[in-house]
Amino acid sequence: MKDVLTLTEAEAAAELQYLAEEMEKSDIAYYQNDEPYLTDSQYDALKLRNLQIEARFPHLIRADSPSHRVGTKINTDFGKVTHRFPMLSLGDIFSVEELDSFIMGVKRFLNTAEDIPFMSEPKIDGLSFSARYENGIFVQGATRGDGTTGEDITANLKTIRQLPLVIKGKVPEILEIRGEVYMSKQDFLDLNEKNAAEGKKTFANPRNAAAGSLRQLDSRITAERKLSIFAYTWGEVSERMWDSQEDFFNHLKEWGFPVNPNNKLCHTLKEIEQSFTHLAEIRSSLPYDIDGMVYKVNSIALQERLGFLTRTPRWAIAHKFPAEKAITTIQNIRIQVGRTGALTPVADLEPVNVGGVIVSHATLHNEDEIKRKDIRIGDSVIIQRAGDVIPQVVEVLKNKRPSDSQEFIFPTICPECGAHAIREEDEAVRRCTGGLTCPAQAIERIKHFVSREAFDIEGLGSKIVEEFYQEGILQSPPDIFSLEKRNVDGDLFSHQSCAGLHLESRDGWGKKSVEKLFNAINNKRTIDLPRFIYALGIRQVGTATARLIAKNYISFQAFMQDMVNKETLKLVEIDGIGANMATDIVEFFQEEHNIITINRLLKEIAVEDFVDTTNYDSPIAGKTIVFTGTLEKMTRSEAKAKALSLGAKVSGSVSKNTDYVVQGADAGSKAAKAAELGVKILTEEDFLSLIS
Repeated sequence: MKDVLTLTEAEAAAELQYLAEEMEKSDIAYYQNDEPYLTDSQYDALKLRNLQIEARFPHLIRADSPSHRVGTKINTDFGKVTHRFPMLSLGDIFSVEELDSFIMGVKRFLNTAEDIPFMSEPKIDGLSFSARYENGIFVQGATRGDGTTGEDITANLKTIRQLPLVIKGKVPEILEIRGEVYMSKQDFLDLNEKNAAEGKKTFANPRNAAAGSLRQLDSRITAERKLSIFAYTWGEVSERMWDSQEDFFNHLKEWGFPVNPNNKLCHTLKEIEQSFTHLAEIRSSLPYDIDGMVYKVNSIALQERLGFLTRTPRWAIAHKFPAEKAITTIQNIRIQVGRTGALTPVADLEPVNVGGVIVSHATLHNEDEIKRKDIRIGDSVIIQRAGDVIPQVVEVLKNKRPSDSQEFIFPTICPECGAHAIREEDEAVRRCTGGLTCPAQAIERIKHFVSREAFDIEGLGSKIVEEFYQEGILQSPPDIFSLEKRNVDGDLFSHQSCAGLHLESRDGWGKKSVEKLFNAINNKRTIDLPRFIYALGIRQVGTATARLIAKNYISFQAFMQDMVNKETLKLVEIDGIGANMATDIVEFFQEEHNIITINRLLKEIAVEDFVDTTNYDSPIAGKTIVFTGTLEKMTRSEAKAKALSLGAKVSGSVSKNTDYVVQGADAGSKAAKAAELGVKILTEEDFLSLIS
């Protein structure tokens, strides 16, 4: 192989063509056919050679260059992309009866009694994308967004090795391919293991990991994470070269796009049901997450006749899987202590695969739940996991109970500090009375303080908080804001005896990561009043209540003065705050250690007075809204904040007083409760359309 410095321009162009074609062939073998023929080191050597040649001959960089897979420097923001044809959502069904009804509706619309072929496709639990090609060259990538306008993720999509950068063969002049970006189960586990080791944020599930990776402003981070795609439909095309879903999938394969191998053409309702049953049975063994099946009328001509409802096509439907269940054994029952002292029982399980996720723990809720279900150590149990919901024990298989089984006795002493754990009348929860002398409560309080809806300090994840607490670096929230000074000067508090922290010398840390942490902390030295009240961790005070208090008191000084003076009646006069909640709030300010903590905080930070920017003329002003499931366009926190800013009330539970339930992916019991009560259910798109 010639030295790069001695290559002629013609030789460089020929070698760049060879490298692009060889690496594309390797990508197809690795990602689509599961038959890799190059080792990682061989592939990396080709990539390095390509980069070296391009560095010397930058004018020869090809549209399908492997260097596009590396990622580019950080972008300041995502641009907006308007979809030429909207990326619409699908209607959902949850039973065979609903499937039968859907197909009968299609037949009635078409005025036929004949069987209509449907394409059955696994519904990938990922993030929708659009990839636009002009003359076979990839020119733009976008997220689904609100269905009409998405975010420009061109640079990030280029890093996904499965996506063709150049389509060979006959192809429409304009071709928009749509599909799903996802992260495989193994790649998800590897990423979380790596992040945990480095003290970084871990993800709840592969979908969240894929969404977080695809929406990185620095596409080099996206390139480091292993994302995959499946293509399944089209948007704008200058010439349609197919007349059925089946034919379109054949074109996708010819063009080099990954197509799900479990797609199946079904000619009868029975075949569709068999397809659904088969995928439900093998779901846990698939290398990626699916949350149901999608059925599409195969004929494009029939699709055009059927057309669309307001926001969904008449010719396609999503059939969701029920909550995932599995049988396993309870190896132990342990007690977790939260920031308010609540003792929560957790079952340690024999690890079991539930819907592609290895589950080792399940919540047991409280001592009444344990008694009601008679849950014991050693029991065989059915556990259930639906979406992001914490796994829970559904049923005990008492016929498999060991003969020496004993009833579980709930502790009356805190397992963390030894203080009494008492249960107040009319409460389901038993609480530790140790307060902040209980290390578990102190740690959880700090975690709450830095959480996303409170101070949102990046870099202080759960693992770091626990380490810092155990080593005496952080004992309470105010210590966070003296970290930088103590890192240089040393002892400021009695619990800190070292002559300087020198965080940069810790394993996994360095000068850059320490500077990043200090910048994150310093950026949060000014905070708005609702966030500050929520961050204090007052029992029963969530984000909505914190905003109610801020709205009525305007300044923290006014609020604190009334609470210290035990002005409970003023709190009760606020619509949405009851007597029990008011008592908890006032009692918080009667604890001397809480006042000391607050005063120390106020020396380090500024709490802004509340400014009411609520739009009381919005369509949801005065409405009570519940959000459930995973939202695609925004986080749940963002959605709640948006609803509150438009005058709505946000609740965590569904009741007859609920006006709307906004349902994202993997919605669980709240959506079912809403349906039972007749509460109007909105998709995320419906909600965005309503508030716009």
